[in-house]
Amino acid sequence: MSRAPKQPPIVAELGRAETAQETADRKAAFSAAYRSSQTFRGLVAAIIATVGVVLLIVLIVPRGNFDGSGEVDLGTAAKNAQSSLNRPVLVPTIPSNWRVNKAVLVDGKPTVWDITVAPKAQNARGYAHIAQAFDADADWALTPLRGTAPKGTVSIGGRTWDQYSIANPSQSGNVTDALGAQVGSDYILVYGALGKAQTAELVAKISPQIDKLEGQR
Repeated sequence: MSRAPKQPPIVAELGRAETAQETADRKAAFSAAYRSSQTFRGLVAAIIATVGVVLLIVLIVPRGNFDGSGEVDLGTAAKNAQSSLNRPVLVPTIPSNWRVNKAVLVDGKPTVWDITVAPKAQNARGYAHIAQAFDADADWALTPLRGTAPKGTVSIGGRTWDQYSIANPSQSGNVTDALGAQVGSDYILVYGALGKAQTAELVAKISPQIDKLEGQR
C-alpha cells in the first residue's frame, strides 16, 4: 500500500498551509533579521573593544604634576645637533629655576637650532625660545615674529640687541617680546611670553655662552 503524500503543515496565523512564495518570503525575512542582529552585535563588540583600549591607555599613561624628570638633556641634544651640522651651536646655561622643554634642529631656510625654556615654578607663566638661525640675519626674525620689525636697540652683556615689541600677541603665537643679535654669521633670537624685563634677564644670563659661541668661529 502506498503512503499518501505528506501535507504541508497548517500555519495558525493563516489557517492554512503556506504557499511556496510565502515560505520563501518568511525565510528571507528571517535571514535579513539574523544578519541585522549579527551586524548590531558586531558593532557593540567593536565599541566595547574600543572603550577597553582607551581605558588601557588611560591606565598606563603616567599622570601627576611635573617634577622635572621630563626635562630635555640640553647637552646631549646640542652634541647631536653639532654633529649633524658639523658646526658649533649655542649651549646656554639655563638658570636652575628654569627647565628645557625642547631642543631641536628645525629644517628650513635657514636651519634653526631651537631651544624652548620655561620657569619651573608651578604657578609661573611664560616661556621663551632661544633660537640660533644659521647663516641668517635680522630679516629671518620676521618669520617667527610674524612680520614684527625691531623698534630700537638695547645693550646687554656688552652686545647690542635688536629690541622687538609685539603689538598683538594673539596673532603672533602669544609672543610678547623679543631680543635679537647678530653673532658671526648667525642670528640669535630670544623670544616668547616672558615680558620685556624677564626676556632681558634671560639674555643677560646666557650672554657668556653667546660670547663663547662667537669665539668658536
